[in-house]
Amino acid sequence: MARFFVYLEPAEEGGYIASVPALPGCVTQGETREEALAMAQDAIEGYVASLKKHGEPLPYGIDKAEVQTITIEVA
Repeated sequence: MARFFVYLEPAEEGGYIASVPALPGCVTQGETREEALAMAQDAIEGYVASLKKHGEPLPYGIDKAEVQTITIEVA
């Protein structure tokens, strides 16, 4: 089992964009947060299946990654 961080951001036209930093190019969207996350899960599963099919390894360190938030003043 592997865990992936999913970055959700509101889309300008509505809904959410979901991207997976550990998997370059793994980006999807949904009308709601829940739909975007479900689409991200599907995209991750497809990405990993493609890596396995082509004999490529998962990106290094995906299970060791952590998320930190940095706040700066932008006055």
